[in-house]
Amino acid sequence: MLKRYKTLMDETILNYFRKLPDNTLTEAMAYSMNLGGKRLRPALVLMSSKIFGGDEAEILPMALAMEMIHTYSLIHDDLPAMDNDELRRGKPTNHIVYGEANAILAGDALLNEAFSLLLSNYAVKSTEGARAALRISEASGREGMILGQVYDLENEKKKADLSGLISCHNRKTGELIAASLTGPAVLYGATDEEIEKIHTFGIKLGLAFQIQDDILDRTSTKEILGKSTGKDEKSGKSTYVELFGIEKSREMAREVTSECLEILKSIDRDTKELSDVTEQLMIRTY
Repeated sequence: MLKRYKTLMDETILNYFRKLPDNTLTEAMAYSMNLGGKRLRPALVLMSSKIFGGDEAEILPMALAMEMIHTYSLIHDDLPAMDNDELRRGKPTNHIVYGEANAILAGDALLNEAFSLLLSNYAVKSTEGARAALRISEASGREGMILGQVYDLENEKKKADLSGLISCHNRKTGELIAASLTGPAVLYGATDEEIEKIHTFGIKLGLAFQIQDDILDRTSTKEILGKSTGKDEKSGKSTYVELFGIEKSREMAREVTSECLEILKSIDRDTKELSDVTEQLMIRTY
């Protein structure tokens, strides 16, 4: 079911960047945006829109914006000053192809482009649109994803406990996933209770996703994942696998996934598609 959304987003991204000026910046931005990937966050935007009565064509710019924010974070995450990675989605990372300076600027540009989309398509048109854009801004900013990245770097230098890991990953991974769901919910007039539930679901989905990432980093291969493996262990970074081992981590991922599904059952709307995707993510191999 993610396949249709991935195809839609791949086409949307390709068409969007074809219309931009032909220069090095556009090329570097488009390079990372067109590397593929699961397109999970924009898929969640589209699914949430469907749950709360939205229109797919209307919500597509928000889906594109979320993928831009996610991609900018990956470009910066791969930089020598951070994770120092040379491979992303089976291809050389942005700074390997375009140099560090252009990679930094491409990431900066994608973040700004994302908010241009959110402001022009939603924030200037309605109060709900402005609130949705604000949610996404907060989730990706100082108290959200970026702070999570800071905690993640700090976890290479100190041994984190479970609460520290959860605090890190709720921000680094969970907040952007949650915003992909709450943005459309806010835009299309969901109740405060529904927004709170779908936000909590998103945070927990991000946690399950991260635990699975930690497991795959230890058990999968570079060819399957499309990125370097074993780097967390080599850098001494605190992970779920390091703290609890592979089998316990798998059990934790299953438990959090079950909590996600229970939250969806409590929302009086058609959440079957989102439930199916949640279960699918539990058994992913990349």
